[in-house]
Amino acid sequence: MPNNYSRSRAKPYEPGQSEVFKISRSKIELFMQCPRCFWLDARLKIKRPSGPPFNINKAIDELFKKEFDVHREAGTPHPIMTDNQIKAVPYQHDQLDKWRYNFTGVATVHAATNLHVYGAIDDVWVNDAGELIVVDYKATAKQADVTIDSAWQISYKRQMEVYQWLLRANGFKVQDTGYFVYTNARFDVDMDGFGDKLEFKTKLIPYKGDDSWVEPTLRRIKKCLDDDNMPPVGEAAMGGPCDFCEYARARTELTVNHLNGKKSKARSKD
Repeated sequence: MPNNYSRSRAKPYEPGQSEVFKISRSKIELFMQCPRCFWLDARLKIKRPSGPPFNINKAIDELFKKEFDVHREAGTPHPIMTDNQIKAVPYQHDQLDKWRYNFTGVATVHAATNLHVYGAIDDVWVNDAGELIVVDYKATAKQADVTIDSAWQISYKRQMEVYQWLLRANGFKVQDTGYFVYTNARFDVDMDGFGDKLEFKTKLIPYKGDDSWVEPTLRRIKKCLDDDNMPPVGEAAMGGPCDFCEYARARTELTVNHLNGKKSKARSKD
């Protein structure tokens, strides 16, 4: 697991700073999940512990991109678009590689807050009306059919809406409905073994986005950044307080009680 605490990272936000401050799509999501975790990250560079990388998901993302790029080059629809009666083709643009790159993405400077907002997009299609369609690749492995209906998947929806907002901020016409290309590694419980194979079933899930929340959220983020007071704990997607903040609180309490107990024992010996 990477060390997020001792390595050199981008300098923290300084209240009232005149230079633009970069904020990624994932940091906007962090703010939506927990303002306190966001504030600690942006102001003090105390980052949430990260989990292991999803290398299989990353590999599937790359393969999807290659697959759709074949049709992008040919100017033809991918079979999943044809099968779902979507009149569109993968979009060709000279900035597409930049839009897909994690550290650049689709970007704009939000004039009202001086925030440089960016996000790396998986894919963009274009329909017959010349509107861009935001596409996001997802991968999982479960027996049930894939959906985007779980409470925690609000993050998927916000992700797509930020991309839609960014493209519109760059002057593009964007269709409200985007698509999740969602693949699922299905397996038969009666299978004798793995056999170096997984069978994937890919589903196209439409989602009508509404990016009207992005603008007011950026203003709230700016206000949070300029405030020296640590904001309240956020609420977890499945209810209850932020899991990371709850862990930090419980660990701190146990540590303090343990140290106070040692001090008490030391005094009693004196």
